[in-house]
Amino acid sequence: MKLIVTLSMALMMLGSISCNAQVDKKNDVKSNVTEKIEVYYFHFTRRCHTCETVENESRKAVEALYPTQMKNGQITFQAINLDDESSKAAAAKAKAEGQSLLIIKGTTRIDLTDKGFMYAVSSPDKLQAEIKKAVDPLLQ
Repeated sequence: MKLIVTLSMALMMLGSISCNAQVDKKNDVKSNVTEKIEVYYFHFTRRCHTCETVENESRKAVEALYPTQMKNGQITFQAINLDDESSKAAAAKAKAEGQSLLIIKGTTRIDLTDKGFMYAVSSPDKLQAEIKKAVDPLLQ
């Protein structure tokens, strides 16, 4: 019994160390119609199941909701590894300091990190709805 409790506590501690999602960022909503919409998922090399699922479900949602806009380049989705030296410029531009799910258009920066980590594994349909709610106004 002690072994089970010890292993459970070790797994919980390991999970909290490897998955440091930023959840206290504010949404900044301003719109510039002429620029493209960029959806970014910033991550580190070492990722947990939830981190990988946030990327996969976010990508699937954007592709399912906006296939025409993705094809013509109006909307893009990029997963960027923050541990790569080449990602520093993109991270600075997006103001990403850690694992983040961001939607950017011009000076508009919408942070869906908390929603991504809350819904990706258990309710991907809710994550898709949140992405739609953030992106649709930017298309107008």
